[in-house]
Amino acid sequence: MFSSQTYQDRRAVLKDNVANGILLFLGNIENPVNFEHNPYYFRQDSTFLYYFGIQEPRIAAIIDIDENKTIIFGDELSIDDIVWMGRQETLKEKSLKAGVQETLPYAELYKYIRKIQSAGRKVHYLPPYQPSNKILLGDLLETKITELQPSVEFIKAIVKQRSIKEAQEIVQIEKAINVSNEMHLLAMRIARPGVKEYQIANAIQHLAADKECQMSYPPIVTINGGILHNHYRLNTLKSGDLFLNDSGAETAMGYAGDLTRTFPVDNTFTTKQKEMYEIVLNAFNNAQQLLKPGVKFKDIHLRASQYLVEGLIDLGLMKGNPEEAVKNHAYTLFFQCGLGHMMGLDVHDMEDLGEQYIGYTEEEPKDTKTFGLKSLRLGKTLEAGFVLTVEPGIYIIPELIDIWQSENKNAEFINYDKVNEYRNFGGVRVEDDFLITNDGYRLLGNGLINTVDEIESYRTQHLA
Repeated sequence: MFSSQTYQDRRAVLKDNVANGILLFLGNIENPVNFEHNPYYFRQDSTFLYYFGIQEPRIAAIIDIDENKTIIFGDELSIDDIVWMGRQETLKEKSLKAGVQETLPYAELYKYIRKIQSAGRKVHYLPPYQPSNKILLGDLLETKITELQPSVEFIKAIVKQRSIKEAQEIVQIEKAINVSNEMHLLAMRIARPGVKEYQIANAIQHLAADKECQMSYPPIVTINGGILHNHYRLNTLKSGDLFLNDSGAETAMGYAGDLTRTFPVDNTFTTKQKEMYEIVLNAFNNAQQLLKPGVKFKDIHLRASQYLVEGLIDLGLMKGNPEEAVKNHAYTLFFQCGLGHMMGLDVHDMEDLGEQYIGYTEEEPKDTKTFGLKSLRLGKTLEAGFVLTVEPGIYIIPELIDIWQSENKNAEFINYDKVNEYRNFGGVRVEDDFLITNDGYRLLGNGLINTVDEIESYRTQHLA
């Protein structure tokens, strides 16, 4: 946990940004794998962590703005719990570390909410994503789950606050990123013909655990990089394959790293692999140079897409005017997703609160219909203190090529005969994490090799 003053200060700022009523925070529960006492790994709700810091299941909290009080609701260990798990720090002790003086049994939460409602006072709550919390909210508010209406005022207040990272948060994020760097270098050392994808996934997860970290998301380790979120890990690496590793560590306090590197299973890239990789790397390098306060991330996404188009024109896969190709969304045959997203306590920071609030504003709304742009998670104007990813890529998807070609879609910009020569190519992505500063940006972490020469040299050194 951070200092108790940190959590008190955060809650004070939040209270100033919501007019009245009570703010309801629901922690997560342990979800069973196949029976109650065999749970999945427990991960606390990130907003609960941000304002209270307590990593414990089945707890809740309220901030009563009108009465100026904060209460944590939860149950202390019973003697049966102690018999099975031993004496542990009490909820009261944890609450004091969060700067909260008052704790009540979990059942008292129902009584408190009923009292608030009977007085006609506003109960602000967030969008629930765990089924248990959907049911709990329905019970607490005596409302059908389908009729729950999370507080937009509450959401916006949290987004405004959590989007600007504190210095101590940056320390945690960089810890996660530096462990992630080590994971990626390990993958580069052990990937070779005959190795299974899952062996690499297991090795990097083992490294993270040895550094007291979890994974910030299920790792994507694959020779089929054209599949954006490929979690199949049973392929055997072969000579001539490209290997894509998208993985990141999460610290014990919940802060994430998120990196991607693509490299050859052999010591060196083939000519075709090198050409495609350098197109993506060029887009990556140029996109990061555009990062600064006051710039719309959507504009950076579109500029990065133009760099991709220019490179694909040089290879003969595309043609025509690059700017017009971007305006007509022809680039989305190759780049179907977004350039990046916010990152922090969640690898897709605060995404549970709603992408329309996290990555966009009412003045800068999201395009939810256009292929490609509808997958851009972040489009709004950047501010100092934002932490985000930059991750351009080229993804060759045979099924998408077939659909577009059958429709002769964007034929004035796409050379389908040439594209079909690459239909089994796979994909390339390069990704790093950045902090927006007052005058530009800073790469977070110690840095990870990404040029062709650096990767080939490292691979040759460790595969010799």
